[in-house]
Amino acid sequence: MRTVVLLVVSNLFMTTAWYWHLRYKGEALWKVILISWLIALVEYCFAVPANRIGSYQFSAFELKTIQEVVSLLVFVAFAVLYLKEEIKWNYIVGFALIVLAVFFVFKKW
Repeated sequence: MRTVVLLVVSNLFMTTAWYWHLRYKGEALWKVILISWLIALVEYCFAVPANRIGSYQFSAFELKTIQEVVSLLVFVAFAVLYLKEEIKWNYIVGFALIVLAVFFVFKKW
């Protein structure tokens, strides 16, 4: 559980680093890059421990799968709440297919 919490915090920072500037298209690109790098630095302070701690319980493939699901959930919330974008039906179908992928990764065959 600690791994998932750290990955959520990590993804909150990384999603912000990658996408916050889309509302500020008038800002100089060098400023956006600098600010994004500073935000991403904080992200690494959560992502690295999340993966280290998680590696005692999950394989690298499972950790990556968890990270991708968390990343998508955080991004959807960010896009809807901050960027004011709407969720379309085809996005939902695509995300459902990703959930199916999670099933195959975590299923004990």
